[in-house]
Amino acid sequence: MRLVGGSSSSEGRVEIYHNGVWGTVCDDSWDDYDADVVCRQLGFSDGATRPGSYMQAYFGQGSGKIWLDDSRCTGTESSLSDCSSSA
Repeated sequence: MRLVGGSSSSEGRVEIYHNGVWGTVCDDSWDDYDADVVCRQLGFSDGATRPGSYMQAYFGQGSGKIWLDDSRCTGTESSLSDCSSSA
């Protein structure tokens, strides 16, 4: 997992490496719980702040395969892959 398109190493669009290819995470249902899980997974200790839902693709649209869609984290998961999703 990595953050792309931000002005520092602690912000950006979430991308996932799967089957040898970097791909994106759809942000349609993204919320603070999803952001908290990603930040924890990336080793950040502070809580996450995300742009509001009206700011879709805030850090630029990704390209390539969408590896994760409609993620629904509760905020307690240790990894984004532990959250329910449709892809």
